[in-house]
Amino acid sequence: MTTRKELVEALRERYRSAAFGDRIKILDEFVALTGYHRKHAIRVLREEVATAKAARTRNRLYDEAVRQALTVLWEAADRVCGKRLKALIPMLVDAMERHGHLDLDPVIKTKVLQVSAATIDRALAAARLHIDGQRKRRKGVGAAIRRSIPVRTFADWRDPPPGFFEIDMVEHCGGVKTDGDFVHTLTMTDIASGWTECVAMRMREQMLIVEAFDKVANVLPFAMLGVDSDNDSAFMSQSVFDYCKGHGLEQTRSRAYKKNDQAWVEQKNGAVVRRLVGYGRLSGVDATNALATLYASSRLYINFFQPSFKLKSKTRDGARVHKVYFTPATPCDRLLAHSSVEPAIKEKLKAQFKGLDPVRLLQAIRLAQQTLSDLAAHGMRTEAAPVGAADVATFVASLSSAWKDGEARPTHRKQPKAKHWWKTRVDPFADAWPVVDGWLNAEPTVSAKELMARLAAMVPDVYASKAQLRTLQRRVKAWRAERAKEMILGRLRKSTVMPAEV
Repeated sequence: MTTRKELVEALRERYRSAAFGDRIKILDEFVALTGYHRKHAIRVLREEVATAKAARTRNRLYDEAVRQALTVLWEAADRVCGKRLKALIPMLVDAMERHGHLDLDPVIKTKVLQVSAATIDRALAAARLHIDGQRKRRKGVGAAIRRSIPVRTFADWRDPPPGFFEIDMVEHCGGVKTDGDFVHTLTMTDIASGWTECVAMRMREQMLIVEAFDKVANVLPFAMLGVDSDNDSAFMSQSVFDYCKGHGLEQTRSRAYKKNDQAWVEQKNGAVVRRLVGYGRLSGVDATNALATLYASSRLYINFFQPSFKLKSKTRDGARVHKVYFTPATPCDRLLAHSSVEPAIKEKLKAQFKGLDPVRLLQAIRLAQQTLSDLAAHGMRTEAAPVGAADVATFVASLSSAWKDGEARPTHRKQPKAKHWWKTRVDPFADAWPVVDGWLNAEPTVSAKELMARLAAMVPDVYASKAQLRTLQRRVKAWRAERAKEMILGRLRKSTVMPAEV
């Protein structure tokens, strides 16, 4: 724009003073350089340059006095919005003047009564900003992309063919979210078959999501037709939008704060991701690679050997909802039974199913889970040895008694905690125990209640309430057990030493 203005200023005088033929040449060159329409170029070159532009001043109808009055009324109205305050001002002004709380000048009162709701909001913007401390979030590219993506609710799916996925991300932050880059899982669930793909991502980033789409598309037995996500900014991004548009994918989104719109993938977040990975904290390249290894085995085990329920119908009778489900089936079985899946894909699935060993897959899952458990607990990775035929036989033999050891998934086992050896309370007999020990040595059969009574009489300020009796009973019991142990050990020593001396 600056270059065009400089060009106009340089050619304007030449154009005016030039002859008719030269003007045509100058005009042709000017149009070619600027791209202006010819008529517009003539007007620009003929335009008179203003010597000085008068500063534009806004005629402010509502001055500081009106703003102060509006502030008082806004506070008296408990800080309602401009539209509500506009409707309340006549009544509020009348009530406050009637009770002597307000005395407005007639001119200011007239302006306050005729001010619009938009002007009220502009006048009170500084006060609201001072209270909130932040401006309204600016709407950028993400908001424009979000508006261009249609909304799809849970009731809009009907009965789609295989290829339409619900997608979501799970963050492995170890419970309460804290700052930092943690490993994420991108979960993709097919609506028609329940086929689930999980991809490990180093962090939450839109380009990694695009790479995950490519990775899933290369291993899927059927084509991707569409993706449905929530309103996460990583999904509502230019990269994901361009990828879906370039690959012919139908991109939709759920309603904000309506997780039921993504019931299929939300269910898999718990039944697949959390069941496999648990709730440990994972971060770094090693954890990402270990999680990817786990998903490489689990995707085959889940999609070929894990039957799942699928809702058939749902009827409501008052507050009661009656649900009917299809017979449990694996995602592979649903694909084989679906009429829209091509016969070549079905034959490929059957051949792949025959070559899979569920026991080996489960053993690989357990080994990968052990690696993830070590990373989550200690931050270091243990290299798993290659699985041989003997190891598989041992693993099969252990299945019959694995229930005796409790939790079989290493990612869900409770990590051992440090032994609690320190005291959390002050010893109430720290100063008095030498005296109590002397009483016990003199009278070994004396009761703890009698000792407590003696202490209460000796130090009434500390032991008058006798609240420490139960603690004293435990200490006396431990003292007597220690003395009995010393007597037994002492007799044993004598019995072993005396024959040698004789």
